[in-house]
Amino acid sequence: MKRTGAWMAVRALEALGIKYTFGIPGVHNTELYDELNSSEQITPVLVTHEGGAAFMADGMSRTSDLTGTLVIVPAAGATHAASGIGEAFLDGVPMLVICGGIRTDLDKSYQLHELDQHAFLKPLTKATFLVTTHAEIVPTLFQAWEIAHSGEPGPVFVEIPVNLQMFPGEVGEMPSRPVIAARQRATASDIRRAAELLLAARRPALFIGWGARDACAQTRAIAEFLQAPVATTLQGLSVFSAAHPLHTGFGFGAAAVPAARNAFADCDCLLAVGTRFAEIATGSFGVTVPPNLIHADINPAVFSANYPAAVALEGDAAAVLAALLEELRRVGAGRTANMELQQRIARDKAAYNDEWLNHDSGGKVNPAVFFNALRAAVPDDAIAVVDDGNHTYLTAELFPVRQSKALIVPTDFNSMGYAVPAAIGAKLANPQREVFAIVGDGAFTMTCMEIVSATRLGLGLVYYVFHDGELSQIAQAQEIPFNRKPCTALGAIDFSGVAIATGAEYIRVPSNDGVAQAIAQARQFAAAGRPVIVDLIMDYSKRTAFTQGAVKTNFKRLPLAQRLRMVTRALKRKITG
Repeated sequence: MKRTGAWMAVRALEALGIKYTFGIPGVHNTELYDELNSSEQITPVLVTHEGGAAFMADGMSRTSDLTGTLVIVPAAGATHAASGIGEAFLDGVPMLVICGGIRTDLDKSYQLHELDQHAFLKPLTKATFLVTTHAEIVPTLFQAWEIAHSGEPGPVFVEIPVNLQMFPGEVGEMPSRPVIAARQRATASDIRRAAELLLAARRPALFIGWGARDACAQTRAIAEFLQAPVATTLQGLSVFSAAHPLHTGFGFGAAAVPAARNAFADCDCLLAVGTRFAEIATGSFGVTVPPNLIHADINPAVFSANYPAAVALEGDAAAVLAALLEELRRVGAGRTANMELQQRIARDKAAYNDEWLNHDSGGKVNPAVFFNALRAAVPDDAIAVVDDGNHTYLTAELFPVRQSKALIVPTDFNSMGYAVPAAIGAKLANPQREVFAIVGDGAFTMTCMEIVSATRLGLGLVYYVFHDGELSQIAQAQEIPFNRKPCTALGAIDFSGVAIATGAEYIRVPSNDGVAQAIAQARQFAAAGRPVIVDLIMDYSKRTAFTQGAVKTNFKRLPLAQRLRMVTRALKRKITG
């Protein structure tokens, strides 16, 4: 039997369980879109920009077992999508990137969209493939899916030339769908050594990242067995419930909230799981890691990259932690509840929240007032999709996340513009759960027109826009050393116009008094299948613990001469203006 390459590709995607694709049809993928349109399983989603498509696919993968999948045109489609592909690559998110390609049956150069896409995308993906025959299409897509989900997940790029899509070729037998095994390579002796170090420690602690998102039960059991405080990375905020009495917050160094700083102050043995100890997670490498570091991760390249590991445990977090928990229980007895530690964590959290509530917000919305009202209103399984900016760290410090995969955020690639489209992907993957976005006004302007897609799809999403008129995270970083904030003022933006243009509802919240009512009204609109823009006139005058700590850490790291130069410049500008 002969079938077109487009037919083969769509059958492969169906066999892999793909439910949605994201992208824009063009000259080199119209055959694929025609076949997708005939699929009873897959819904192709039109986007306004391929960057939004990649973020939608990312949001889908992060919040479900579905594989976020792009179907894009070559050249401009690939370059537009690159930010979302790069975000998935650095954040460890599985993604299939299927791209049309120029005709390979012509002896002509300078074809439309002719570009070496593999050279361009190689640094942003786990692998790239150029399909050359019909027989390769299905096996290649299966291999790409397997690579995307194996080890540390990530995006994989597959180029299918348009002539293969258009013309019939021999159909081979459909291979079996790949099975991804939970890998556990840590040796029994390493597991035993890790257990010995943890049991011998006076003040053990846990630092948990995104890689442990499917090991929540094991993480909780180990923390309770050891009565050890738990901090998370930014991306790992939802990995350990903030409602647990041993949860301390995001980070544990100089850039962390007081509950984490105090609980980790005397840590003599650290169990780190699913984290690379990257710059954001460590507050610009401002953490003090004890010599007895036990580091568990599926990617062995992260071990001792930034902090030396006394014991390295390679493997899937759930499998490794299950083995470690079994060894802990075999060797020693669990500790009695450390009520002093738990009460101190609770006091520190309450005091930090009160500190924010007592801050004079000058008639604007106080971040703590908003987050307290939001937490009281939404269920624990609601999914928060957070963008990149000052609002990111406000969310991390002031919004307790209580369920796994209930918050997603761009981290190491740090793409602004993530939240609006990623929330669409998350909602498509989780139609029964509430989904909302926390996004700064600068990030919102980058991708806000993608709300058109949400309106067309009938998705009830709430976009809480933190509106202050600046790129505030950078503006705050500029203000101290420079006494000026070049190129960070956004100017006057009327977001009600965006709502009109995209078909969204619009609610403006100028002060604390309207916060709770606005959240309730927005949730009602969303429950009726309508996207909502909530325009919060936000006070950013108080800096987060992360911002203050990261600035201090970076300043202390500078050579003495450069510190003196920067201080002198700042003082001179304060005097002279």
